[in-house]
Amino acid sequence: MRLILGWLACCALLNGVHAQTGGSFVQAGSTLVSAMMMFLGNGEKVYILDKSEGNAAQINGHPAWGAVWDINTRQATVMDVVTNTFCASGMHLPNGSWATFGGNDAVGIGGASPSGNYDSVYGDYDGRKAIRILNPCTDTDDFSSPQCQWFDNPAVLSMQENRWYAAAEALADGTIVLIGGFTSGGYVNRNYPNTDPTYEGGGAQPTYEFYPSRGTATLMQFMTTTSGLNSYAHTYLMPSGKMLVQANLSTILWDYTQNIEYPLPDMPNGVARVYPASGAVAMLPLVPSNNYTATVLFCGGSDMPADYYGNYSWPFYNTWTYPASSDCQRLTAEPPDGSSPVYDQDDNLPQGRTMGQFITLPDGTLLLVNGGSNGTAGYANQTLYVPSLDQMPYYQSLASGPVGTPAIYNPNAPKGSRWSTAGLSTSSIARLYHSSAILLPDASVLIAGSNPNIDVTLNSPYPTTYTAEVFYPPYFSSSVRPQVSGVPNTLAYGGNYFDLTVSSSSYTGVTANQAAANTTVVLSRSGFSTHAMNMGQRHLQLNNTYTVNNDGSYVLHVSQVPPNPNLLTPGPVLLFVVVNGIPSNGTMVIVGTGQVETQPTSAASPLPPSVTATALPSSSSSSGKTGGAVGLNADPTLISFLFGVAAMILGAC
Repeated sequence: MRLILGWLACCALLNGVHAQTGGSFVQAGSTLVSAMMMFLGNGEKVYILDKSEGNAAQINGHPAWGAVWDINTRQATVMDVVTNTFCASGMHLPNGSWATFGGNDAVGIGGASPSGNYDSVYGDYDGRKAIRILNPCTDTDDFSSPQCQWFDNPAVLSMQENRWYAAAEALADGTIVLIGGFTSGGYVNRNYPNTDPTYEGGGAQPTYEFYPSRGTATLMQFMTTTSGLNSYAHTYLMPSGKMLVQANLSTILWDYTQNIEYPLPDMPNGVARVYPASGAVAMLPLVPSNNYTATVLFCGGSDMPADYYGNYSWPFYNTWTYPASSDCQRLTAEPPDGSSPVYDQDDNLPQGRTMGQFITLPDGTLLLVNGGSNGTAGYANQTLYVPSLDQMPYYQSLASGPVGTPAIYNPNAPKGSRWSTAGLSTSSIARLYHSSAILLPDASVLIAGSNPNIDVTLNSPYPTTYTAEVFYPPYFSSSVRPQVSGVPNTLAYGGNYFDLTVSSSSYTGVTANQAAANTTVVLSRSGFSTHAMNMGQRHLQLNNTYTVNNDGSYVLHVSQVPPNPNLLTPGPVLLFVVVNGIPSNGTMVIVGTGQVETQPTSAASPLPPSVTATALPSSSSSSGKTGGAVGLNADPTLISFLFGVAAMILGAC
């Protein structure tokens, strides 16, 4: 029997099937278009958007800048997009669809602007007001049907204002607020000298609006306060319903219903976190143990002096020589004790990083990937001190020193020991400007993109990149993964609890009582990934108790989502069960009613007390727990089956 299993393992390797190793990178095929933007559509598909540029992949007679990547086959298929999605924003909708907002005007070869709103070579229309809607489909659907394609028609659906690099944040009823941005292209959102900080002579977009619309776009004072460094402002809906907004060095709580700004402390140490400084920013997991207190972590970026950022055209410094910051700060904008909010100095990054990106993992840690050790995001043909492209050392890139080694942040570890790179491999692929990353349903992380070039460039120091990678976090070294049944399709805000069953093969080395006591149920939303950000990313742990069965399985009694949609806005999430730090495969569920509306809430039903078992099988003999080989006294039917499979695979070898 061991020989049979050995043959199976050998031939599986010969046929390209490899076991995942925790901490490793594996290349995962071509995305066909460079993944400037990316989001998880469902359990099968990842959707990718690029800017309009000269990609070799074609669709309908023009270069493609949209694709769908299949999680199982790791192959991409191009999709048609009408308008230029360059530096758009995006967000989930309550029914599981997705929307992207804005972009840039039509461009042609080398980023050239056509005379009108359409370029005949690249086949793109002006995307600055566009609202594009996608309903994710699966292999059982007809992908050629309009229902599975991007709806992209600004004559039918559009914003009131031009927006490029706008922020997007979902609200408690599923509405999306769109904040600021440029009106067209540029490095930073200002002229120099900065004599018109609100409008920049027409280059800046200082207003906010809603989708679906709640009325006329309205001026936001914060966009004037943060003039210059306010592109892709960091936005986080707080439990109160107010919004934390951070840009340049300024921070506010914003009542978007009344357009009232409540100033918070400035970012310490002069470190900018928004584009193009591009620090890594994420909300820490929302957990019952601290009553779902919202804390945001800011790491890296740049403390480059303000004048160095220059103007719309180029920086006034050779940015690639300026070291990225390693500074990290935490901010609890609504302290539960009613005290005044303050930034809290956290552990520094293992090394300075710009364009680093946080992915919240199901085990409650934060994975940091991508980025560079020097410079900023963006690209340019020159700087104030390097007058021509042929003298630029990294072609159009304004960053250098790719950081290929991930780092993992444990928010629950004591200060001084929150960061680790132990056991993590280093990627050989530079992931700089226009990279992206999202969590996949198997709890691995898809990483793609990188293109610090105006148009497709394959021979620059940091070329246009189409190769995807999957990073396997350390928990992939476990010999078992939790097996869970009973996951519902939808979750409500409060109400009756539901039950999940965890099989006896879901853990190893501990008793069922111990495993159940160390099991959590979490909801993870990876968000819309672009520019070192994941718009809408949230991780929320549900309350649970358990009943352990004598056969080693156990039942989790799980509360619905807390009855406060500000904590987790309506829409799609992945549900994971995490046993001793090892996550199950995630199942996509919909939180809320699936509609843009005031979400119904009700009090959470009390959970039954936890019940342990008194008679349990030993952890070394429970089915599936030891990973041992099948003995010769195994079921004859199983032996016959394995011989048949071995014969087929050996024949293929």
